[in-house]
Amino acid sequence: MINAPVGFQCPECVSAARVAMPKNRFGGSFNTVPTVTRYILITCVSIFLLSLLLGGTRSFAISFGMIPSAIAQGEWWRLLTSTLLHGSILHLLFNMYALYWLGPQLERVLGHTRFAALYVLSALGGSVASYWFSELLTVSVGASGAIFGLITATIVIGREMRTDVSQLVVLLGINVVIGFAQPGIDWRAHFGGAVTGAAVAFLFTKGTRLNRDRIHRAGLAGIFVFLMLATMVRNAQVSALLGI
Repeated sequence: MINAPVGFQCPECVSAARVAMPKNRFGGSFNTVPTVTRYILITCVSIFLLSLLLGGTRSFAISFGMIPSAIAQGEWWRLLTSTLLHGSILHLLFNMYALYWLGPQLERVLGHTRFAALYVLSALGGSVASYWFSELLTVSVGASGAIFGLITATIVIGREMRTDVSQLVVLLGINVVIGFAQPGIDWRAHFGGAVTGAAVAFLFTKGTRLNRDRIHRAGLAGIFVFLMLATMVRNAQVSALLGI
């Protein structure tokens, strides 16, 4: 089973994400309560506790995790449900710690809707990348793809606002190295989430106050369609390999 923990984090590096960015350019507000972040935290922790009570994390991973052979047979929902599961308490703590530090700041900058779109698409992008490049019988769980998407999104938006994001770049680099060096980490999901998060954040830097909503909706729809088309192509490949 691939638990896919984020890897290495340091308080100084992650705290660097909490830079003072203007709050209205991207649709957010300084007074925004990070409701979406809280709901994600509560959901992930609750599901982990529930998995311990109902058969263990491995049982939940098999039932709801990212398994290529199962997705190819029509269980597409695993691309998202897998991102709500965690294989161990350490795995959960790593991801929720990163979400706790990165989520509120991004949600205040972007607003609830844009932040939710960023998180979900990053999670989906991580799962699609894992689906494409993992072994067919791999079982992968974790919110790491979404977390990597938040990291790269913070870097993109921070650079746009001319803030210092060098520590986050270092943090990202360290985690990339760990992802390749340490067995049991799903670097594919990390990569997919990071690329998707950067793409979504880049989209959010475009447009003016008058047309940004239209541009952002169209761009988000385009990213989602691309991920779904990639899933369909991979489905055909996996189905051919399995003879289904």
